[in-house]
Amino acid sequence: MTDSMTFRSDCPVASALDLVGDRWTLVIVRDMIFGAATFGDFARGAERIPRNILANRLRRMTVAGLVRQEKYQARPDRFRYLLTAKGADLLPVVQALSLWSAAHLGHVYPPPDALLQAQPADLMPGKPDA
Repeated sequence: MTDSMTFRSDCPVASALDLVGDRWTLVIVRDMIFGAATFGDFARGAERIPRNILANRLRRMTVAGLVRQEKYQARPDRFRYLLTAKGADLLPVVQALSLWSAAHLGHVYPPPDALLQAQPADLMPGKPDA
């Protein structure tokens, strides 16, 4: 996606927002950090992402190389979504947004320790405890 995607400028902030700055992509990454992997997992999330938008975002994230699909069932085909190294490298962004939000938006809960202590390598498939 990054090769064929049109970016509004060469600015790194604007380009990153073109890729992950919509309303749902980082929420999906956050859910993946906490173990969500299937379409149903994401659909049941607290924010109740509309199913059509969820399908679109997962497709975009796959094309962009943030996640990869792994088939876990045939007939009907069902997939789990796993962060790639590129997607796992968004962890510090999610951590920073969580800390900023907790410091500046009074209605949010503090970021969980599990989020703040996580490392991108912890999110990669193939870990012994994954």
